[in-house]
Amino acid sequence: MEGNETILTPEGLAKIEEELEELKGPRRKELAERLKTAISYGDLKENSEYHSAKDDQAFMETRILTLERMLRTAKVVESTGKEIVGVGSIVVLHDIEFDEKIEYTLVGPAEANVADNRISYESPLGKELLGKKVGDKVSVNAPVGVIEYKLLEIKG
Repeated sequence: MEGNETILTPEGLAKIEEELEELKGPRRKELAERLKTAISYGDLKENSEYHSAKDDQAFMETRILTLERMLRTAKVVESTGKEIVGVGSIVVLHDIEFDEKIEYTLVGPAEANVADNRISYESPLGKELLGKKVGDKVSVNAPVGVIEYKLLEIKG
């Protein structure tokens, strides 16, 4: 996968487009109103409302540029199906040590969010899973030691 591409699933692309639309529309208008109100308070040197709004504006504009870059370089990938693990695959793993099932969606780095069980194909586990089939075992070196999983199911 190219280094300058942003690998996204169709869902990830939709989320980025939605966030960008929100930031460029309602959020920009809301921030403009905050700035207008803060400016009306007078002396800008010691106006904490104004400085806070300016900081928020800088953060938001940086986020807009980041999202626009991601969209320009986006490569949308579909799941490889249920035979082999690829970007977009939803996998069910058996954690051998803790005897529990875990479900992950393999995504590009821009979409990764461990709290939502969305792991990057560039992560240690993601790298090990790429190209695997149901029944395969994978071992991942982690700070706590080697973690072993068995691939139980590929949902697509």
